[in-house]
Amino acid sequence: MIEFFLSMVPPTITQQEHKVVVNNGRTVFYEPGDLKAARQKFMDYLGRYVPDAPMIGALRLTTKWIWPLPKNQINRLKSTGMNDLAIYKTTRPDTDNMIKMLKDCMTRCRFWKDDAQVASEITEKFNGMHPGIYIRIEELKS
Repeated sequence: MIEFFLSMVPPTITQQEHKVVVNNGRTVFYEPGDLKAARQKFMDYLGRYVPDAPMIGALRLTTKWIWPLPKNQINRLKSTGMNDLAIYKTTRPDTDNMIKMLKDCMTRCRFWKDDAQVASEITEKFNGMHPGIYIRIEELKS
């Protein structure tokens, strides 16, 4: 099992935000700068947690994404004395879109051989006092 926390404000741009242009009659897909920057941010933060060898077999990936609380909620929490609360986030990005780029980066970093090995996925998103992404990867028994 591998478990760690990336202390960062998670990107809100997702893999689905590729751009398309037509150049001399040819369709060209490209990544805008902010998508490239988000991918590089993941690679930089994930680098220190890469296992010595890629995990093998069926895997479960659990992620908890935490974005900063909006200011009005921070003030409300402070008035109640609760400093560590996280509440479910019901706004964009969608969980299925946000996990794709993370999994692609984890594949590039060699956490596993192929992201098809992820047979079970649990993804949650929150607003909270401590932004970041909690990641847990565990091998599943057959």
